[in-house]
Amino acid sequence: MAQTPEQRRRNAKFVKDQEARRGKSESEIKKRTTATAKAKSKSPISPFWLTILAFVVFGGLVFEVISRIFFR
Repeated sequence: MAQTPEQRRRNAKFVKDQEARRGKSESEIKKRTTATAKAKSKSPISPFWLTILAFVVFGGLVFEVISRIFFR
């Protein structure tokens, strides 16, 4: 079974990372991985879905407050 272009790209990245690790101590490798992890931290939810969620939660809250004030 042939590799897809995505698999080839990921395999090449993996090999590059492994070659960069060769001959280095564990502490050097940990420093490198924590530094790159901090720089590349990404939110698990996109801003679009975060906005939709906030609208649903806070919009419902606003409608509930309005209904309790005006329609006792």
